[in-house]
Amino acid sequence: MKGISRYIRLYRIFVVQYIKTILQSKMDFFVGLSGFLISQVTGLAFLYLIFEQIPSMQEWTLEQMLFIYGFSQIPRGIDHLLTDNLWMVGWQMVIKGTFDKYILRPMNIFFQIVCEKVQFDALGELLIGGIFVGRAVIKGVIEVTVLKVLFFGISVIAGAVIYTSVKLLFAAMAFWFKDSSPLMTASYEIADFAKYPVQIYSKPIRVVLMTVLPFAFVAYIPSTFFLISANIWKTIGAECAIAGGFWIIAYSVFKRGLNVYESAGN
Repeated sequence: MKGISRYIRLYRIFVVQYIKTILQSKMDFFVGLSGFLISQVTGLAFLYLIFEQIPSMQEWTLEQMLFIYGFSQIPRGIDHLLTDNLWMVGWQMVIKGTFDKYILRPMNIFFQIVCEKVQFDALGELLIGGIFVGRAVIKGVIEVTVLKVLFFGISVIAGAVIYTSVKLLFAAMAFWFKDSSPLMTASYEIADFAKYPVQIYSKPIRVVLMTVLPFAFVAYIPSTFFLISANIWKTIGAECAIAGGFWIIAYSVFKRGLNVYESAGN
């Protein structure tokens, strides 16, 4: 318990210091938040445009699709909010040697990376996600029970772990490739497919979303539990299993990468 309380206290200190730095330029925060809100509105406009032409897509209604879209943004927003600094590992920390500072401190290295930055731009994703999940509740698209609220929370956490695991895995590739940002960018572009039901995609894309990069387990698969009462073990249970397994793989690769890290040099 002492170790946990120590890390909680350290995290609070790191976050407070980071907030002080961003308060020096408030405009950057509002510009970033506005940019994410605009990108979300663009995605929703695209969804409405599709449904104007196809009122029912693979038997999914617009209201159900909006729930899946909103649901997908919440775990993604949590990951974006808390672990965005992993991008810097893949992009420049390894190749420039600035990763050295984490090795010199007597703390868990992954903890140091994620607590160094809190990306408040992610509030745009969380806001949109919350609005459309709440809309689905108001319109009766999903039935609200204590059990479903509990499983919703579990699913959101598991989904965020999947996003973080994928990001950590490709960020760790920088220990070998020096710059893994193209791999990270490509994986996150694929994550955009998670906003919609996988049935609308071709088989190769479905295979990728359910195996190699399991973003289908972030929103679509667990959403079937809330929308059509699909089997709990094949939805939330499978999501948790994928999240746990992928995290073990990603963190193992990250630790192996630490052993081959050589800092900057000639």
